[in-house]
Amino acid sequence: MRKIQMVDLKSQYARIKDVVNDSIQEVLETTAFVNGPKVHEFQKNLEQYLGVKHVIPCANGTDALQIAMMGLGLKPGDEVITTDFTFAATVEVIALLQLTPVLVDVDPDTFNIDVEAVKKAITPNTKAIVPVHLFGQCANMEGIMAIAKANNLFVIEDNAQAIGANYTYKDGTKVKAGTIGDVSATSFFPSKNLGCYGDGGAIFTNNDDLAHTIRGIVNHGMYERYHHDVVGVNSRLDAIQAAVLGAKLPNLDAYNKARIAAANKYDAAFKDEKHISTPFRSGAEDNHVFHQYTLKVTGVDRDALAKYLNENDIPCGVYYPIPLHNQKAYLDERYKESDFKVTNQLVKDVISLPMHTELDDDQIEYITTKVKAFINE
Repeated sequence: MRKIQMVDLKSQYARIKDVVNDSIQEVLETTAFVNGPKVHEFQKNLEQYLGVKHVIPCANGTDALQIAMMGLGLKPGDEVITTDFTFAATVEVIALLQLTPVLVDVDPDTFNIDVEAVKKAITPNTKAIVPVHLFGQCANMEGIMAIAKANNLFVIEDNAQAIGANYTYKDGTKVKAGTIGDVSATSFFPSKNLGCYGDGGAIFTNNDDLAHTIRGIVNHGMYERYHHDVVGVNSRLDAIQAAVLGAKLPNLDAYNKARIAAANKYDAAFKDEKHISTPFRSGAEDNHVFHQYTLKVTGVDRDALAKYLNENDIPCGVYYPIPLHNQKAYLDERYKESDFKVTNQLVKDVISLPMHTELDDDQIEYITTKVKAFINE
């Protein structure tokens, strides 16, 4: 059996080595390293894949979130509602822009932002909602969009973990995650479902005016060289990363199907385990593309399980061990522990198992056997 990796980028690269190498070599030979043909080619292909009018590449996923908020013209003091159970980048950019983060609890099944909690958090100062499609599963976007419309709020989708996922409306219509709100941000960090070999990110929108503003922001506020029309930043996807992403994009659906297939095998192995809750899936199968495969364990010492797995050469992760409202940087007297009952329990119960495109049956059997052995000892 091959060594188990949390994310096996080496084996994935081996399958596409020639295409990736040729694409990178083309950049090296043309020396078009910034805003070159490979960047524009990837941008257009991703727009077509997503069915969105505008993709604006940038340097990383955190920048993508920040630039999206800058493009919307949010002002210091404006309140932005987002989830308490996610990576810090989501709230970090809100604070960096001197906006006011408002953290709310999550749904106990999907771990995504709780629509009812969002409703309760709205005040006259609320200007935007940031749903996160956590672990690869789409948030309740119909619910979020209805709230936003009723309260004249912007919606910024954090799509860093769910690129390629489909959101299925109640009438059966399907659209890609990240194409529903006013604007969306994604990350191409190497471990993502579509990852480059360094840092990278992008912003998506169907709004022509917003796209124009954002294109200026990512390039020092310039539309014409040395003419700075808006306050901007330096956040551009370099051509070598675009070359890698361009080589991988045609495989994205296959990558996501491989993740779903691995998740199905995990589910089957754990179906009779009363101490294990496998990931809940809302809607169609392709609504969840399993950036992470995250279990809830009850009546079990989660940290001891993690230690046991590591001792048996099985990497695992706890995403996330501390709620954002308890992080030192984001402490706020407005928050009450009683408002975060779900998140406060999840941080004690969740554990993520290896999940990537190269998992094979022997690895999955070994992993699940060891998990069950610990649970039932």
